[in-house]
Amino acid sequence: MKQTAPYRHRHLVSLGSGLLLLAILTLEFAYIWQSYYADVIIQPFFRRGNWVVILIYTVFTAVFFKAYDCIQYGYLKRNDLIYNQGIAICMVNFITYFQISAIGRRFLPITPLLFLTVLDLILIVCWALLVNQLYFRLYPPRKLIIVYGSRHAAELVMKMSARVDKYMICESIDIAKGFSNIVASLQSFDGVILCDIPAEIRNDLLKHCYANNLRAYVSPKISDILLRGSGEIRLFDTPLLLCRNEGLTLEQRFTKRLVDLLISSVLLLLTSPILCICAIAIRLDDGGPILYRQERLTRGGKHFHVLKFRSMIQNAEANGQAVLAAEHDCRITRVGAVLRRFRLDELPQLFNILKGDMSLVGPRPERPSLTEEYAKQYPEFPFRLQVKAGLTGYAQVIGTYDTDPFDKLKMDLMYIEQYSLLLDFRLMLMTVKIAFFPPKTNAAERELLRQAVKQDPSTDKTTDVLISDTTHSESAAVKKGETP
Repeated sequence: MKQTAPYRHRHLVSLGSGLLLLAILTLEFAYIWQSYYADVIIQPFFRRGNWVVILIYTVFTAVFFKAYDCIQYGYLKRNDLIYNQGIAICMVNFITYFQISAIGRRFLPITPLLFLTVLDLILIVCWALLVNQLYFRLYPPRKLIIVYGSRHAAELVMKMSARVDKYMICESIDIAKGFSNIVASLQSFDGVILCDIPAEIRNDLLKHCYANNLRAYVSPKISDILLRGSGEIRLFDTPLLLCRNEGLTLEQRFTKRLVDLLISSVLLLLTSPILCICAIAIRLDDGGPILYRQERLTRGGKHFHVLKFRSMIQNAEANGQAVLAAEHDCRITRVGAVLRRFRLDELPQLFNILKGDMSLVGPRPERPSLTEEYAKQYPEFPFRLQVKAGLTGYAQVIGTYDTDPFDKLKMDLMYIEQYSLLLDFRLMLMTVKIAFFPPKTNAAERELLRQAVKQDPSTDKTTDVLISDTTHSESAAVKKGETP
C-alpha cells in the first residue's frame, strides 16, 4: 500500500488552512465595521444586527472562495491560488461596500474598505506562501509511472511535469510489454498514469490499482465522459445506467434562457460605456468597420452570424479560407491586441445571446469549415452541438489559447454531461479571472516535444526522452524547494 496515512488526510490541511484564513478575513472586516461604519449609519444596529452584517460578509467570502477554488492548497499553483483569492476578496469587498452604503442609506466613506482590501491582499500572499511551504514539506511530490499506447502520452508528460511540486514522472512503460510486466513495474511507485490504452487492458489495470490502493490517473475516452452524465435506474435488482444523450432537458434549457436574458441585459447596460470606447478606438485606429460578422455553428448545427469587435486588419481572410489566429498574429491591429488581451472583442456577442443564438456559457462556436475539418479527425466533434454555443465555457476557463481541439472537445462534453446552473455561475465568475490573467499557452511544451520527436521519432523513445529530461529537472527543483 503506497498511500500513507498522512497523504489520506492531506485535504484536512487545505480545508483547515482555508477555514483559518476565512476566520482571519472575517475578524479584519469585523474590526473595520465596528470601528468605521457601525456607528455612522442612520440607525445603528444593536449587537445582533452587527453580527448579521459580519455573518453576511463571511457567507459572501465563503461563496466566492468556493467559486474560485480558493482553498485548494497543494492543488493549484501558488500564483494561481493568490490570483484566485485576490480576485475573490476584491469582489467581496466591492459588493460589501454597496451593501454597507445601502444600510447607511447614503454612500459612506470608501477609504476603510480600501484599507481592508490592501490588508487582505497582503494577508493572502503571506498565507499562500506559508501554507504552500508547509504543505509540500508534509507531502512531497508523488513518484509516478506512465503506461501509454501512443505519442499523446508525451504531451501529457510535458503538462504534468509542469507541476514539479505534485508529480514526478519517473518511468514509462509501453502497453505492448504486457499486463504481467506492467503490474510488476507498478509496485515501486506511488501512482500510475493510464494514457490512451485499449479499454480492456485499462479496465484490468484499474481493478488492480483499486485492489491494491494504488492511485490511478486516467486520460478519459469520450465514452467515459458520456457515462459521467448518466443516471441510475433503480427499478431492478441489477444496476443500470441511463445515458439520455439529448443534451439539456427542457426545464434546464428554459431556466438557462431566463438567466441568459437577465444577465446579458444587465451586462449590456453596465458595459455600454466600454462598448462605446471600444467602438471609437477601432474607428480612430484605421477607419475601418467596427464590428466583424462571421458564420458559426450553434445548437443542432444551426448557422448564425457571431458579432465581434474587429481586432484584425480589414480582409484578414481575403482568400476566403479560415485561418486560425496565432498568439502574435501580424494581422491583429494595435487596438485589437488590447481588445483580445482582455476579451473585450467578445462583448458584442451579448446581442447574440439576447437574440437566442448563443448562451452565456457553453462550447465556443466554431466555423462550419473548421467543424468539418475537425470532424474528419475526431468523429465525435459534432457532439458538442447538443447545446447552444457560449460566450464563455469550460474549455475557455480550464484550457489555454492553443489547447488541442480534441482536449477542448472533451472539456465541452464534460460541461454538457455535468451541466447545472451552479456550474454556469461558477464558470462566469472564473471568466472574470481569465480576462485579467489569461492562461499561458503550451508553446514551450510543444517545442520541447518537437525536439524530443526530432531526437527519436519512435513513440516509446520519445516518451522516455521526455521523462528522462523532466525527471532530472524536477529532482533539481524539488531539492531547491521551487514551485513553478
